[in-house]
Amino acid sequence: MIYFQDISRILLCIMISTMLPFIGCKELSIHLQDQKSDEPGIEETVDIDPVITPFSEDVPLGITEFGFNLFDAIWETEQNQNIFISPLSVSIALTMTLNGASGETEQAMTDTLQLQDIDRDSINSTYQQLQEKLKTDDTKVALTIANSLWGHQEIQFIPTFLQQNTHYFNAEISSLDFSDPTTLSIINQWVSYNTDGKIPKILDRIASNEVLFLINAVYFKGAWQNEFDPSQTKDGKFYLSSGNEKTVPMMSRTGNYEVFSGENFQAINLPYGEGEISMYVFLPSKESDLNELLDGINIDSWEEWLSDFRVRNVRLQIPKFKIEYGTKELNDALTALGMGIAFDADNADFSRMAELERIGGNLYITKVSHKTFIEVNEEGTEAAAATSVGVGIKSLPPPFIVDRPFFFTIRDNETKTVIFMGTMTEP
Repeated sequence: MIYFQDISRILLCIMISTMLPFIGCKELSIHLQDQKSDEPGIEETVDIDPVITPFSEDVPLGITEFGFNLFDAIWETEQNQNIFISPLSVSIALTMTLNGASGETEQAMTDTLQLQDIDRDSINSTYQQLQEKLKTDDTKVALTIANSLWGHQEIQFIPTFLQQNTHYFNAEISSLDFSDPTTLSIINQWVSYNTDGKIPKILDRIASNEVLFLINAVYFKGAWQNEFDPSQTKDGKFYLSSGNEKTVPMMSRTGNYEVFSGENFQAINLPYGEGEISMYVFLPSKESDLNELLDGINIDSWEEWLSDFRVRNVRLQIPKFKIEYGTKELNDALTALGMGIAFDADNADFSRMAELERIGGNLYITKVSHKTFIEVNEEGTEAAAATSVGVGIKSLPPPFIVDRPFFFTIRDNETKTVIFMGTMTEP
């Protein structure tokens, strides 16, 4: 077994809760399945006939396009701040919720997620295949995805909704007494376990009328393909958007990297492990800034840029950094993208999710919560094979110095899925 230290740790948990205007005192039957538990009170649901369709490349493309749109909406209110989100995680959680949506709500969610030209069976089947494709045999990279649904024991959930999420998303499903104080800790313990303790909790409380939590956790740990020598990490200047300077530890390495020069930026591909997953760093030119860079990023420019990366020998300097992106509510950003009806207590339509006739109320999303963590440093397991060439001053490779705010993504290069994206404005 090969052990390696963290170079990058990215953790994410998203929670979607649905609420009723009230919950009565009537006893209702429970239709939740827990595939990993034989606890009393959990009943088996009927099996669905799984539909297997060809892998649709439009799904990872849609995840990326949705990610750019979501990031833009967040950037509008958080300009010049450190931001870190997972388009993959948000997409998975919302797509699980989509399985319970109908009518205008379904259409609004589908449009927002950039899945409007794909039928439901293909969406579910492709997500199932995508999560399998994202598993890796690379011993220097670990990427895990975990999904769960936590339902109020007084709500009768529709079997098809549950089975679609257990089959296609491998979601763990549990029925709990939401009035029991231990329920909160049970859910948070699941989050902590599936993020290796980096996110100890996602919920602070459970409101009296909350009936369902859909949670996705993504955990990534990777070692650079070409490690940085810690002895070469020196203090350097980082120029903030405000015009001020900050002294930060700058990692340094000279080697061959795929790079690209755009009209007002430079970009570099920093691979992890065997290269299936990479961090792409986009650095605005000194005459430009993050606003101009982000204005130019869309799904078309993204695909064009990635096709033009070329290998060059460069002198790379990049800061060590860590982002703890606290619990972020995405309701406003998703509403700005056209999904507002899903948050509307009167008009949301989640009639494919639960039987509500015996309660008298309407399901709607109250909160989409997002919490992330990333740490980037020099460490790796073993030195990757690299060619060291002694050169004179005149033949020094060109510098790539990341000493000002930049945009970055972490992408699975095999499936073309953007797993994470963020801005680093102040290390």
